[in-house]
Amino acid sequence: VQLQASGGGLVQAGGSLRLSCATSGRTFSDYIMGWFRQAPGKEREFVALISRTGGSTLYADSVKGRFTISRDNAKNTVSLQMNSLKPEDTAVYYCAAYRGLVPTTQHRQYDYWGQGTLVTVSS
Repeated sequence: VQLQASGGGLVQAGGSLRLSCATSGRTFSDYIMGWFRQAPGKEREFVALISRTGGSTLYADSVKGRFTISRDNAKNTVSLQMNSLKPEDTAVYYCAAYRGLVPTTQHRQYDYWGQGTLVTVSS
């Protein structure tokens, strides 16, 4: 599976961005999809995931109520709508695909990764 993330940029605190991840190569609906982020000098951390059908989602506490993950299996895309952005949301954001049966927030278990897109939130 090839993943291509886009939509990052510079935004003021309180603003919004929408990240998208286009996939190709295998059956998109076979994968649980996740978004992760990595700030400079920090470990990669879980942001959100969505089940194969899109019926279930899970969010990190730090983004719950502000971010929304969604997927379109017909278009082979997964998106992350980010509202009420804070400076601490500044990071490189990665989309990832996981072929396991049980959803996981552990980035090392994901099988395929996009190249990352930078989100910078100014105060």
